[in-house]
Amino acid sequence: MLVTIIVFLLVLSILVFVHELGHFVTARFFGVKAEEFGLGFPPRGIGWYKNQAGKWQKVLGNRSLDSLQESEQESRRPASTVYSLNWLPIGGFVKIKGENGGEKEEGDSFSSKTIARRIAILSAGVIMNVVLAWFLFSLGYMIGLPQSSNTVSKYARVSDSQVLVSEVMPESPAASAGLKVGDAIIKVNEVMVNNEKTLQDAVAASAGQEAQLVVLRESQEQIIKVTPPVKEGGRATIGIAIYSSGLVTYPFFPAIYEGAKTTGWVLGQIVVAFGNLFTQIFHGDNVGDQFAGPIGIANITGQAARLGFTYLLQFMALLSLNLAIINILPFPALDGGRILFLAIEKLKGKPVRKDIEALIHNIGFLLLIAVIILVTYKDIAKLF
Repeated sequence: MLVTIIVFLLVLSILVFVHELGHFVTARFFGVKAEEFGLGFPPRGIGWYKNQAGKWQKVLGNRSLDSLQESEQESRRPASTVYSLNWLPIGGFVKIKGENGGEKEEGDSFSSKTIARRIAILSAGVIMNVVLAWFLFSLGYMIGLPQSSNTVSKYARVSDSQVLVSEVMPESPAASAGLKVGDAIIKVNEVMVNNEKTLQDAVAASAGQEAQLVVLRESQEQIIKVTPPVKEGGRATIGIAIYSSGLVTYPFFPAIYEGAKTTGWVLGQIVVAFGNLFTQIFHGDNVGDQFAGPIGIANITGQAARLGFTYLLQFMALLSLNLAIINILPFPALDGGRILFLAIEKLKGKPVRKDIEALIHNIGFLLLIAVIILVTYKDIAKLF
């Protein structure tokens, strides 16, 4: 459990840190001052910044940056970003000058920039999450990523090939025996299973007799006994869909190409899944089981880590792309919601009143917190 928590916090911190890094770098590129860039969430433990004389200064504790700005001591006033380490080890944050609409008359303020540049700054976090997924998939392909060995390119090298269960038919012999999606079938009656045909032939040869399957599930071997029914005029089956999978490795440049291709395909699948999800919501269908909160994600992260480093890379990439899609949704308090207000400003020719925008974002934030609490409750209920 402790290892799962540590790995989950590390994964989440990397994803959020990279997201905030995108906002930070883009803001600085457009001449917007980032007042603080923090690893972890406040309260602040310690921070460093350059003062007006160009010397590095240290700030301890959660002292307000405003008090530093207003300090009469020239040696204490920050001239650059405060880089901080904070006590809550969950991701990070960036505090951008004028991000709430103030200080519009100052050239290094977010609110003084054109709408196009503000949209670029707000979108940069999402773009960085997509780039991170591309990097993780590419790295995975360089060191060996679990993938179907039936669809690899000519540059690929496949090792540790396994036959995996991709679907278990309801009320089938396989379902009754306890086979699950993701199981790797290693042997059937002492016959080594190397590909789909080997498995199909071994199952067919056991028609009407009990077959002993050696299955690898979460790195543990299990023995499952199943009896394929006799079929007149056809081959005996046990009611599963299967595919061959192995560790697929590519050279450097093909790995980068395959990483980009996989990122694009997965991104499209996530968009389709979200579209189907919203359709089900509007039709009044129950979609509660399709969500996972922090506890559910932590549990899945632990499972991926136990399977191996490449599985964890793959899961991190999927999580990063999900984070990108969620953040770009036009919902208050998210990056997409802030971009929506900028689009309204462009159409109206003037910004929405800041008190109204702030109220809408606060309501959106409270709704997001409520959803997280509800989903977390359901995650806890699933554990007991």
